[in-house]
Amino acid sequence: MTKEQLKKEVGKRIVELRNLKGWSQSDLARACGKDRQALEKLENGRVNPTVYTLLEISKALEVPLSDMFSFK
Repeated sequence: MTKEQLKKEVGKRIVELRNLKGWSQSDLARACGKDRQALEKLENGRVNPTVYTLLEISKALEVPLSDMFSFK
């Protein structure tokens, strides 16, 4: 898997987890202290998130960090 593929897969996974909670991007952004535009870039695979950013998102979504890497 290339770096670009990994960024896209992580972004798709965040969208899946967010949708399972019934949250909008704005809802998740508020819950994890990010701005919506930054979250949009992350979900679209345009940025390389830090592990800490992924941890903040996983805490907001109430899922283990490892769930961020559970690709289908």
